[in-house]
Amino acid sequence: MELTAIQADITTLPVDAIVNAANNTLLGGGGVDGAIHAAAGDGLLAECRTLNGCATGDAKITGAYKLPAKYVIHTVGPIWQGGGKREPALLASCYRRCLELAEGLQLESLAFPAISTGVYGYPKPEATQIAVDTVRAMEKKLRFCRDISFVCFSESDLELYNKVLP
Repeated sequence: MELTAIQADITTLPVDAIVNAANNTLLGGGGVDGAIHAAAGDGLLAECRTLNGCATGDAKITGAYKLPAKYVIHTVGPIWQGGGKREPALLASCYRRCLELAEGLQLESLAFPAISTGVYGYPKPEATQIAVDTVRAMEKKLRFCRDISFVCFSESDLELYNKVLP
């Protein structure tokens, strides 16, 4: 498995699936969620309306519409409340569920944003460690998904991933 961290616009990546850090409605929002919905076009919102939302820690998959990816995997990360409300377990579950969905469709390449670290306020160093540790822990179970990228919005986010990845 190849794990990499890159600084890029996740909506421009020609991978099998990009992950959307969505809210529970799956109907769009701010940050990466809003950018993905805007770039994908109206078809994404129409399909998301049929999914009846998504629980925190879970994930659902849709087509990618106008995006260069083939699919969008929507996952709902926890809102940071200090760490005592199962936030670490819920965040790890987001990464696991995305990988399980990708494996189910035999997808080879997947791009993750930094789930829950925007408006949901999850501390970035802790979230980065959970992301990398969870994906690494799944490695032996992954037969297809072998090219996994952590897509960073900023250079400082990229530095956090590069510290954890080696």
